[in-house]
Amino acid sequence: MALEPPEYEYLNEEDNKKLMKLFTGQRSGFVLVGPKKWFLPLKYTTDGKEFYNFKARPDDTWVISYPRSGTTWTQELVWLLSNDLDFNRARTESLSKRFPFLEFSMFNHPEVIDEITKMNENDKAKAEIFKVIEPGYEVLAKMPSKRFIKSHFPFSLLPNILDSGCKIVYVARNPKNVAISWYYLNVSIKTQGFVGDFPTFWDCFQNNLTHWSPYWEHLKEAWANRNNPNVLFMFYEEMYHDFLKAIKKVAKFLGKTYTEEQIKELAEYLNIKNFRDNPMVNLSELKDCGMIKAGIFVRKGGIGGWEEMFTEELNAKANKWIEENLKDTDLTFPYFNINGNYK
Repeated sequence: MALEPPEYEYLNEEDNKKLMKLFTGQRSGFVLVGPKKWFLPLKYTTDGKEFYNFKARPDDTWVISYPRSGTTWTQELVWLLSNDLDFNRARTESLSKRFPFLEFSMFNHPEVIDEITKMNENDKAKAEIFKVIEPGYEVLAKMPSKRFIKSHFPFSLLPNILDSGCKIVYVARNPKNVAISWYYLNVSIKTQGFVGDFPTFWDCFQNNLTHWSPYWEHLKEAWANRNNPNVLFMFYEEMYHDFLKAIKKVAKFLGKTYTEEQIKELAEYLNIKNFRDNPMVNLSELKDCGMIKAGIFVRKGGIGGWEEMFTEELNAKANKWIEENLKDTDLTFPYFNINGNYK
């Protein structure tokens, strides 16, 4: 019997109008889903039941995160560890094909897709456009096991996943760097089409008005499940600080064993300098058809750099927000404090 997804409410008219002007790729408005008011596009009202009832298989491997938390880096790491370090396939087949994004279709407004399609006379480019509008639940249902699945849905919107026996790697990143990376992607990808400045984007982010928010609830749901034997909770900061150690931790969780030389080879392959230039992980197919700007999807991959975007006033505002949301939890970001300094 199919489960009924949580009830939703339409975003109030004033905020809806304001946000559609800021996020020009979302032209039908937004909804707030469930008691935690997950912020999602209107299309969730028609597709939500399919996503909510998506059946995870016991031999699936998932990477789940709030957007821009090191998801792509983690995906490629997980895929290679799970597939005996098959660098040849990783170099020739896009990550989006090997590791589909469950709910990306939900963010592709028909008018935007039509505009991008008209920009492209090349049949290959058009084929790539049509791929992203096919619902992820249909794409994945046709895939043979073992499947690798990416999602930004919180655990509460994937009710079948924790009892399925599948492996789940959840990756979290501190909110300042998430917001910076999330801002740049929202500006560069036409499905979002953000036209404001960073302080305006931060206000949306802090007030749970960017997709898949609220950020803190997203992390806290996963943190509450960190002791589940089928869940590995990783911090982007721990991966960045000691990647070799992180690789071994993920390999152990996946039940894989590699030599020190193999682990070093993998670390070099995934070094951000190499990773940034790898067309198989950079959505090059979407850049080629104009859906996303070149050079944006994988950016610096660092853990600092917040000073470039935060004014003193905005930083004080962010610090207060972070303090308020961490005070009643034992969740802490390793190698990070709220002022943006790293130990």
